[in-house]
Amino acid sequence: MSNIQRLTVDESGAGSRLDKFLSERLSGLTRSHIQKLIGDKNVLVGGEGAKANLKLKCGDEISIEVPELSEPEILAENIPLDVVYEDADMLVVNKPQGMVVHPAAGNYSGTLVNALMYRCGNELSGINGEKRPGILHRIDKDTSGLLLVAKSDRAHIGLSEQIKEHSLTRAYKALVHGGFSSDSGVIDEPIGRHPTDRKKMAVTYRNSKDAITHYNVLERFGKYSLIECILETGRTHQIRVHMSRHGHPIVGDKTYGVKKEEFNLKGQLLHAYKVGFIHPISGEYMEFTSKLPDYFEKVLYKLRKV
Repeated sequence: MSNIQRLTVDESGAGSRLDKFLSERLSGLTRSHIQKLIGDKNVLVGGEGAKANLKLKCGDEISIEVPELSEPEILAENIPLDVVYEDADMLVVNKPQGMVVHPAAGNYSGTLVNALMYRCGNELSGINGEKRPGILHRIDKDTSGLLLVAKSDRAHIGLSEQIKEHSLTRAYKALVHGGFSSDSGVIDEPIGRHPTDRKKMAVTYRNSKDAITHYNVLERFGKYSLIECILETGRTHQIRVHMSRHGHPIVGDKTYGVKKEEFNLKGQLLHAYKVGFIHPISGEYMEFTSKLPDYFEKVLYKLRKV
C-alpha cells in the first residue's frame, strides 16, 4: 500500500523549487528521498510528472505518493560501548558524537540500540518496542554524553517517572558563540516543530510544550563562552534551539548555528556530562560525570592560548 498526500502551493511557496518546497512541508522525508520520489514519477503537479527544479506557482496542486517501505530487521552489532555503570536493571552509557541512538529510516545499523542488543541480548526493557529496547531518552546524533538505558521493565518504569517529573539531573557543557552579560540565567520558552522547516524545532506558542533551560557561564573567551546547561525539561533540540534563539548558537551546530566556523568540526560542541537519578530498585541516589571529548578539549585549548 502507498501513502498519498496532497498539497496546495500558497503565496509563501510560490517561486520555490519543487524538491525544496516538499522538503520543508513534509515531515519524515529527506530531500534525497523526495528527489527519488520525483524521479520515479510519484510526485505529480497538476496531475503530471515534474522535475525536481520545477518553479512552483501559487495554486499548484501537488500529489505525493510514498510507497510503503518494508523495514529491515534490527540486528545486534558488535560495536564498542563506553559503559560507565551497569547492573542487572540498567546501564549508564557514554555515547560518542556521530552515533544515532535508535534505528529509524536511513539508520538501521550502527546505532546505540544495535550495540546494546549485542551486549545485552534479550536483557533490555521492551516497553518502548522492538526498535527502541531499553531506550528512556535520547540525545542528538552529533551530541555526545551520558544516557540511561533500562534493562528491566521495572527500572524503565521507575526512571521514566523521574524523567516525567523532571527530577532527573541532566547537565550539559556547550561552547557557544558570543558573550553573556550575566553569569547565569533561565530560558523559559516553549518548543515545537518549526512552522515551515519540519526537520527543525523552534520556539513557538502553537502546538508546543514547555521548555526550561538553566545556564551558567563557566569560562569566557571573548567571542565564545563555555557554559553549563541544566535541563528542567527535555524537549527535542532544546539547548540548541534556546541558545540559538538568544544569539548564542552552539559552535559546530550545522542546523541552528552559523554558516562558517573557524574550527573544523563534525558536529556541535555539546556534551551531556552529568546525569543523576534515584536508582529505581535500590532507591539510592546515583550521579555520574563524563569528561569532555578530545575534539572539544582541543578547541578549548586553542581558545585558552589566545
